[in-house]
Amino acid sequence: MIRDITLGQYYPAKSIIHRLDPRVKLVTTILFIISLFVAKGFWGYAMATVFLAAVVKASKVPFGYITKGLKAIVMILLITVSFNLFLVDGDVELWRFGFLRITDKGIRTAVYMAVRLIYLIIGSSVMTLTTTPNDLTDGLEALLGPLKRLRVPVHEIAMMMSIALRFIPILLEETDKIMKAQIARGADFESGNLIRKAKAMVPLLVPLFISAFRRANDLAMAMEARCYHGGDGRTRMKPLRYVSRDRTAYAAAWGYLLLVIAVTWAEGWYGVALL
Repeated sequence: MIRDITLGQYYPAKSIIHRLDPRVKLVTTILFIISLFVAKGFWGYAMATVFLAAVVKASKVPFGYITKGLKAIVMILLITVSFNLFLVDGDVELWRFGFLRITDKGIRTAVYMAVRLIYLIIGSSVMTLTTTPNDLTDGLEALLGPLKRLRVPVHEIAMMMSIALRFIPILLEETDKIMKAQIARGADFESGNLIRKAKAMVPLLVPLFISAFRRANDLAMAMEARCYHGGDGRTRMKPLRYVSRDRTAYAAAWGYLLLVIAVTWAEGWYGVALL
């Protein structure tokens, strides 16, 4: 499961998605997340599926590589689906055992919540897989630029997020090394039930935290040695500039969101939802 986490990793490829401005990808991801919460019926999620499939295809990132990140949220997904399946009231009761029951609305809600959670992970993964941490930092700082007038430390916030994203693959690699070292000494992380597996992971925490604090201290000392002083007066080697493809991507993202809102409103008003 440790090796299957893809959030924060970058997959190099020559695609139109990789060449987009990071601000476009950040805004598009936010709009896509908003559309998932706006959609209430079949056609809204069908449009989200088409939009996400088109983006994944254009990114040239293998679909299997993107979906690897879903293995890390299997338990969260099962819990979410179970709560919605057995605890949501509906008009037609299909099964009942004590206070647990399955209704038509419960099945529909469970399916929609599962799709929403899966699409959230895939959409976020596409953004991080097609954008380097440096570009993400520059894009986030540019988008939050107006907050500087309110004395919000925009550069420091963007830098912290960039460092956090950089540390994700490093910590995963460190965890894998510690697990292999403990397996070589007789540790067992695979056998037993879920509780036993969770207890077996506890010995990993102490060396992992020590390694993380050591790396953070080394990074802080390196930044101080280079007289790092924040964002005031700093320049960029590659300043961000919008080109025609970025404007086209903006138009497509906003058009998609408006279309989802219109379809969702039509489903609620005319009752044309299929599920």
